[in-house]
Amino acid sequence: METTNYQLSFFGKGGDFFKIKIVNIIFSILTLGLYYPWAKAKTLSYLYSHTSFEDQPFAFTGTGKEMFKGFIKAVLIIMVIYACFIIGVMQHLPLLALLGYILLLLILPIAIHGAYKYRMAKTTWRGIRFGYLGSRAELTKLFFKDLFFTIITLGIYGSWFQIHLRSYILGNIKIGNASFSYKGNGATYFGINIKGLLLTFITSGIFIFWWKKEQFEYYMNNLELTQGDKKVEFTSTMTGGQLAILTITNMLLIIFTLGIGFAWVEVRTLQFVARNITITGNYSFDELQQTQQNYTNATGEDISDLLDLGFTI
Repeated sequence: METTNYQLSFFGKGGDFFKIKIVNIIFSILTLGLYYPWAKAKTLSYLYSHTSFEDQPFAFTGTGKEMFKGFIKAVLIIMVIYACFIIGVMQHLPLLALLGYILLLLILPIAIHGAYKYRMAKTTWRGIRFGYLGSRAELTKLFFKDLFFTIITLGIYGSWFQIHLRSYILGNIKIGNASFSYKGNGATYFGINIKGLLLTFITSGIFIFWWKKEQFEYYMNNLELTQGDKKVEFTSTMTGGQLAILTITNMLLIIFTLGIGFAWVEVRTLQFVARNITITGNYSFDELQQTQQNYTNATGEDISDLLDLGFTI
């Protein structure tokens, strides 16, 4: 069967992105942080619209109003959790502090689930919406089971934990009627991390670039998009040397511009990542059909932001 090479690219410009960032910072300061949801919506809208697949840009359709509602809920939830913990510690009430810690743990899988459900529903390509179809109950069960094993193994099980989360979440993401899947395994990922940790220590930190390169490679090389017997595969072409040069030059750019170059750093990084992802397969994207539902609750997305969980897995 004939295989097609597909093109992913990011064509944003540092100057344009800098203007958006500066305006967002100014309005966020003037509104004491209340502008944050609109700032995030504008940032995501720019980044998505300047990322294209097969010369067709993605779109982020979320709004500041939707994210503001989620932001307020997220702030209240986080305030209650931290209040329990801080008051418990300061007033020597260990049960109250423990309650705050338990609530924080409980909110993590809920935040991850909500973040993916909202972000995917607000991501489109050629008008076709993405969707996350995972179950909050199933994800929570998986999260705490693997967290338990990670704790009792003193962190060793963490590689399996991460791969299981990645497999579950990616396995429940669709674009229209096509489905993503992830086929990595914890044992191989553990080997990558053990080797990376040891060689990074032996080389006084130098190997960390090659370690990060192997982690990214394992992420991309096990990702697939399928519909029936048709498949699209992702492959990383990144090298450790390239990543080292990018990281070092980005650091120098930040240092010598006194932080002003942060927008150019983000743009350069996204261009680098897109340039080093190869996508091949035998799927005709004209066959994509709209099957995913809209979703407007951004609470999970905002909790994820406040807890600095990040979005990728």
